[in-house]
Amino acid sequence: GDAWGLEQPLWFAPEGVEDVFSFRHSTDFEHVAAECAAVRESVGLSEISGFAKYEITGSGAEPWLSHMLANTLPADGRIALTPMLNERGKLIGDFTVAKAGPELFYMFGSGAAEKYHMRWFERQLPDDGTVSIRPLGLSLVGLSVAGPKARDVLAAVTDEDVSGAAFQFMDFRRMQFGTIPAMVGRISYTGDLGYEIWVTPEYQRPLFDRLMDAGKDHGIRLFGSRALMSLRLEKNFSTWAREFRPLYGPFEAGLGRFVDLDKNDFIGRDGAVAEKVSGPERRLVFMVVDAGDADALGDEPIWHNGQVVGWVTSGGYAHHEGVSMAQGYIPAALAESGAGEFEVEILGERHNARLQPEPLFDPKAARMRG
Repeated sequence: GDAWGLEQPLWFAPEGVEDVFSFRHSTDFEHVAAECAAVRESVGLSEISGFAKYEITGSGAEPWLSHMLANTLPADGRIALTPMLNERGKLIGDFTVAKAGPELFYMFGSGAAEKYHMRWFERQLPDDGTVSIRPLGLSLVGLSVAGPKARDVLAAVTDEDVSGAAFQFMDFRRMQFGTIPAMVGRISYTGDLGYEIWVTPEYQRPLFDRLMDAGKDHGIRLFGSRALMSLRLEKNFSTWAREFRPLYGPFEAGLGRFVDLDKNDFIGRDGAVAEKVSGPERRLVFMVVDAGDADALGDEPIWHNGQVVGWVTSGGYAHHEGVSMAQGYIPAALAESGAGEFEVEILGERHNARLQPEPLFDPKAARMRG
């Protein structure tokens, strides 16, 4: 597939199987399911080079980032998840930010929004030269290893202590994989135990070979973006440009827990406070849909008691859980009560749907944090 100019694998087809376009379940269905099963049952590997990567340095880097981002910044060697808001308190970004040193941060976000975000960052930079931000592009590339056997694979290729106690969820550090220098974050968009490993381009192929060799005994399997989108649905994970857009505020989008209103210095704070005080008029919800051989993709109507009350932002088939899912926005009162009949319209037909407030997979996040 094309990810804003960078090729990325959608799924891995056996010899003789082609990718056939369809609004219904197609030739990829069983093979994407197998990729999802590998991640949930053992270990999978995917490329993550298409994410936007930024390096922020300088004596003013920390206070500047605190002003730009709505959440509290992480401590040294840690990662934080944070929205970014405009002056009206609406979502214009969704990032993971890692503190790699006293005046050094790395930030990761949507590759599709890199130029948009850089325009915003550069407009906000101070004139005194105390902060520098640069997009790393393909000067930094990455691989993600995820699944219950991911730690075993990582331990086989480094002398570092990667036990759960020594390398905890949301830790970020430099590591050596033999002669390969890397930066590693213990985080994964699959919602499973996982690691994001970042290297310069000349090291990506040898890193890939080492990881695949170490994973052979565990049945390691490559997985593409379609499997990743399936895995994130059953974790109630949302995504930029679908659930997170400048149309929405952080509380209606379910990101309120990542907004630190005790900070008085971040852009959009007044709008975020007003949204929390008044309460959002609509809320992002997660649904299990009794669909047939076609799943919601986005922009489908959500019906309630015979009336259209909202819209789907994204959806698909959650292969590990064996259900069709959708995310979308509906009036806050309906989201809170969950009363009445919901339906999602797919290809002109309405299908019963029920709210799913907790993730279907690992609702307590024990796998991800373990």
